[in-house]
Amino acid sequence: MSVAIAVILDTRRIKENKKFPVKLRVNYRRETNYYQTIFDLAEEEYQKLSAPRISADLQIIKSKLKGIEREAESAVKEIMPFCFIAFEKCFVQNNPSFRHRKKKAGPIIESPNDFDYSSFFKKFPILLEVGMETGSITYAYKTFIKKLLQEGRISNAVIYHCSYISLKKFRGNVSFPEISPSYLMAYEQKLKAEGLSKTTIGFYLRPLRAIYNEAIEEGIAQKDKSYPFGKRKYQIPTSRNIKKALELDDVEKIYYYDNKFLTETEQRSKAYWLFSYFGNGMNPKDIACLKYHNIQDDFLVFERAKTERSHRSDPNPITVFLNDDMKEIIRRWGNKPSSPKEYIFPILQHNITPLRQYTLIQNLVSVINDCMERILKDLGIDKKATTYVARHTFSTVLKRSGASTESIQEALGHTNIKTTENYLDSFDKNAKKQLANHLTSFKKKLMDEFIQ
Repeated sequence: MSVAIAVILDTRRIKENKKFPVKLRVNYRRETNYYQTIFDLAEEEYQKLSAPRISADLQIIKSKLKGIEREAESAVKEIMPFCFIAFEKCFVQNNPSFRHRKKKAGPIIESPNDFDYSSFFKKFPILLEVGMETGSITYAYKTFIKKLLQEGRISNAVIYHCSYISLKKFRGNVSFPEISPSYLMAYEQKLKAEGLSKTTIGFYLRPLRAIYNEAIEEGIAQKDKSYPFGKRKYQIPTSRNIKKALELDDVEKIYYYDNKFLTETEQRSKAYWLFSYFGNGMNPKDIACLKYHNIQDDFLVFERAKTERSHRSDPNPITVFLNDDMKEIIRRWGNKPSSPKEYIFPILQHNITPLRQYTLIQNLVSVINDCMERILKDLGIDKKATTYVARHTFSTVLKRSGASTESIQEALGHTNIKTTENYLDSFDKNAKKQLANHLTSFKKKLMDEFIQ
């Protein structure tokens, strides 16, 4: 696919001089970047550029814009394979025909909404890689990660970046035709030799499969006999989740643990953990994003942040009954005053970037998990009580109490009932023991007859 070059008038925002900026538009494989030239024109002036007879001033601007187009096309031909970072370095940067933003360090990558990736360079070094071939995993991963970052899906971008780093260490920046079933099996065996679990291996390979399918959609790769995934080819390993739910008596011990033995941070972490457990197993991001307008009488009504983007046209709000404990947690640890647009808990701030939001939530999870680990150790409970465990414990306690899987699915906000089934713990050991005893109940009957 060739690179499309054009000079356009960007009429989205009028400038103080009552004119619009003239920009160079570069389109390549469904990605479009805009670079602002030094010229501003009114719409009438821009339309006159195509007229046979125009003023001397407009003629000069027309000639210079044509020159920018020709030079850009020449620069593109020299970049094989083409990538935007290389184009910017060799053509846009230090070019007097373009306006340049002041920046601290690193190149500014522009898109139709002038999206700036520079704040992500440290966490996503793939963004700085240049010279990759179009059909390579580096190109495909980089393109998809940039898309995720533009959409504010930082957690997903982190997952894909981890997958890319692992694959890159294996055999470098391979092309899609090189990703064969034997390549994938060799990669799996390498990770197994390093002691990685099936869960971790799947964590790295599922993004690769998604990237491969995305590349097919974009025309970068072909879905033919060489496609490596599927039956009789390579199947990504799966493992049965190790059940993580706590017993109800463990929750009781946590609930009644005396706060006088805890620091303020530990008290807050315990409160957030219990809030998650009582609140339909609410995950930390949803807790952090709650605002006071989500409180409707005695209920919390909100949309899961995880599914908000995928269900825009048909949102599925979650309704949580606010029991007395949850109300007390909000009273004790919530923001004051409780205005509708204010976050309930002092975790996030208004007008922060998605990357900053991601960092704050990750810090929250880390603090809660560390504090709960110390609490369980002090209680003598040889288990974990992470935020993830709180969610599993909620669903498992409900299941054991007789709740249907469908009602638990609704409470958790799952769109697929299989996801809910994975959350539900198996019977505890005592229940298994009782079931096993039923198999030999005839022995007790015989013993009773013997005694009589």
